[in-house]
Amino acid sequence: MSFFDLLTMIGGLALFLYGMNMLGDGLAQASGGRLEKILEKLTNTPFKAVLMGAGVTAVIQSSSATTVMVVGFVNSGIMKLQQAVGIIMGANVGTTITAWILGAAGIDSDSFFVQMCKPTSFSPILAIVGMGFLMFSHREKLKNTAVILVGFAILMFGMDTMSNAVKPLADIPEFTDILLRFSIPVLGMLAGLLLTAVIQSSSASVGILQALCTTGAVGYGVAIPIIMGQNIGTCVTAMLSGVGAGKNAKRAALVHLYFNLIGTILFMMVFYLINAIRPFPFLNDAATPFGIAAVHSIFNVAATICLLPFSKGLVKLSCMTVRDDEKPEKSMENQTLQLLDFRFLEMPSYAVEQSRTAAAVMAELTEESMNAAMDLLDSYTEEQAERVQVLETQVDQFEDEIGSYLVKLSSRSLSERDSHTLSVILHCIGDFERISDHARNVMEAAREMHDKKLEFSDKAKKELRIFQRAIRDILHITMQSFREGDLEMARRVEPLEEVIDRLHIEIKRRHVKRLRKGKCTIELGFILSDIATNFERVSDHCSNIAVCLLEVNEDGFDTHAYINGLKEGDNEEYRGQVMVYQENYQLP
Repeated sequence: MSFFDLLTMIGGLALFLYGMNMLGDGLAQASGGRLEKILEKLTNTPFKAVLMGAGVTAVIQSSSATTVMVVGFVNSGIMKLQQAVGIIMGANVGTTITAWILGAAGIDSDSFFVQMCKPTSFSPILAIVGMGFLMFSHREKLKNTAVILVGFAILMFGMDTMSNAVKPLADIPEFTDILLRFSIPVLGMLAGLLLTAVIQSSSASVGILQALCTTGAVGYGVAIPIIMGQNIGTCVTAMLSGVGAGKNAKRAALVHLYFNLIGTILFMMVFYLINAIRPFPFLNDAATPFGIAAVHSIFNVAATICLLPFSKGLVKLSCMTVRDDEKPEKSMENQTLQLLDFRFLEMPSYAVEQSRTAAAVMAELTEESMNAAMDLLDSYTEEQAERVQVLETQVDQFEDEIGSYLVKLSSRSLSERDSHTLSVILHCIGDFERISDHARNVMEAAREMHDKKLEFSDKAKKELRIFQRAIRDILHITMQSFREGDLEMARRVEPLEEVIDRLHIEIKRRHVKRLRKGKCTIELGFILSDIATNFERVSDHCSNIAVCLLEVNEDGFDTHAYINGLKEGDNEEYRGQVMVYQENYQLP
């Protein structure tokens, strides 16, 4: 084997790994986060969990990605550890699909139809179609499809290049001698384990083994221990993912390790015990790509069938390894922020969905903080005031966590829809935080009135209650439109915001009138003005949120142009809504 053959082999390996990565990314993009949602919901029975794990892994072509996803689910509290076991087992079965696809490249026949069924034959056609979509199509779905097609073509081209480059190795005695050493089960397992641990993909390492099989120098006696080691080596990715995670996430990673470790030990013991009693003649035969795929599948299916009834035992074993600490349970808010797990950044569509869920909780906390602050104006209690402060702190924490997460997420490859969602969340969380700040301001005004034993006049109270009702309504409409993505509801915000602006002006005018007549003190006037200004600012932020929802949906960000177009144009629907709101919030 010459130096240039070695370079060709390395180049083929690089293309093979890149194609596998590209194929997986394209499939994940095409799924749009739906696969993750399916995994999250449809795992209520062990058998169903195995099927889902196998199905999702077969689609995204990576058991490591599925397992890391599951570790993230468990860490975030989305999934229980017991549910994760079945998915992990199923992922091991699903990853064998890749080996069968690669094995099809070894089909040998003179028939034109059979030759066209070989992946190496039809992959150039897929590459041409994929490049056509990439160059000439602007539709996102077609571009995702193109990435899948081109990724598969690169994968197969890399596999073919690697196979052709390693064929001269069959004539090198030193290479054959090294392989014979791997027929010792322990050494073969260690070789497979190290190879898979380095490239962090059992599918890729099995593909490399299949490429080596084309030399004819790799027998089944060598291949089987290497395959066993590859199944253990693939656990490294999940174990690394569990570092720094919660205890249950670490346990999920350990379940993956224990499953493969116990399954491998059982398989090796039974296999070599039978071989010692009655030797298997095929162990001296040259392995084929299809034979490698068959061994890989038989082992994983057999291990799943044997260990699935003992899934609870695997959970107990992982719990014994990682013991519980006696710590207080985390609050609902902290549990929500756990949804923003860094592992989900590898699945951008799902990470965006998790961010939206966290932002929806932030919207609820924001609305609750403002409503609680307004309640203090009617009936002040120190407990309620403390609640407003706690809510404001929580909203600040949400803004920091979600904002930081979205900044990391924005550097990933996002679909047009996900990019829109990310833009909406980024724009809105700042407004949520500012609304909670205004809630704190209202709370402080209520506290000042309580401490100084001040009280508004009856007329001022009635006007303020109408103002409060309008603020509660605009908050509810805005937050609900954000949570549900309801654009029709978002269009109802701006007319109400205009009415609130008029209410603000009228209440200030009436206050000045009462002040001149001596019916209100200057001190109460300052407090009333401060409360009214905070209310008006809250409505402004609600307007920002609603306009953001509408503008981002239409690929625009010119908020002022949108509002001016409504107010200056002859928009009968808008004017009609303003009239309705004016009647609903008319001052006495």
